[in-house]
Amino acid sequence: MMISRRHFNLNALAIAMTGFEGANTRASTLKVLVVDGINNHDWRMATAGIRKILANTGRFNVGVSTTPPREALATEWDSWRPHFAQYDVVVSNFNGGETTEGIQWPARVNESLESYVLGGGGFVSYHAANNAFLPWNAYNEMIGLGWRKKTFGRGIQISDNDQVVFIPPGTGMEPGHPPRLDFQMHVRGTNHPITLGMPPIWMHPSEQLTHGQHGPADGLTILTYAHSPVSLANEPMDWVRDYGRGRIYTTMLGHTWTGEPNPNLDCVGLQTLFARGVEWAATGRVTIPIPSSFPRPGDASLNPLNPNPLSP
Repeated sequence: MMISRRHFNLNALAIAMTGFEGANTRASTLKVLVVDGINNHDWRMATAGIRKILANTGRFNVGVSTTPPREALATEWDSWRPHFAQYDVVVSNFNGGETTEGIQWPARVNESLESYVLGGGGFVSYHAANNAFLPWNAYNEMIGLGWRKKTFGRGIQISDNDQVVFIPPGTGMEPGHPPRLDFQMHVRGTNHPITLGMPPIWMHPSEQLTHGQHGPADGLTILTYAHSPVSLANEPMDWVRDYGRGRIYTTMLGHTWTGEPNPNLDCVGLQTLFARGVEWAATGRVTIPIPSSFPRPGDASLNPLNPNPLSP
């Protein structure tokens, strides 16, 4: 598949967003906190991409809280206290590992995030963040599906007529993925604000297509899916749920691997979908428009974030 580099630069983006900006001059800037610091992926690259994607909309003010490193002492963790309540939405780019031996946040931080979301805060799980915190029951409920063994809970696949199919616990495939590849994203006709108005099928480049996610799988609205060459089924890529008075958005997109190019972060589809998902998690509404350069079924559409993606 030849990727059509229909680049749209920031000037073109500004033109496409003129109506939005004019209509949104009275809207307050949304405060976002990205939590990173440990991940099996290149979390620095991912956080830089998240910051660029959100900054380019003009809708967000993004801060970052980086956890102590993997080898940190308990005293260092004791002093790490992110203030979730100061933000409209929290984005997790943290993955301490998918087993019970994985690195966990301090209990008081877990409790703080739970209270924040139950009280109306937004939470976004970015790519491998749904691998984390196996023993944390509330986290498993919030994300709904995670990188969990099939005995952990139900799985979800999507039928060819867009219906959600539940896979009983103990059946189906264990979590996994093929090497990164180009694939078509399918948007379900849920009329959800995040995906409303998007083309029903669009091409996404060089991404990790995960299969075999499991969890409580309660209260989820599956927004997008892609057909896996491994499971030979339609696997969920993006989903949402309400949690108390808060809102959760989970995306499996956004793979970053050390030493590899990551053109998936340059995808106009990913950038638009993610920014709208963050806005919805923060407010319950979406005002960020879908640009005219949004990808179509046969060709990806790329907006390079920066020649040096590690620049803030």
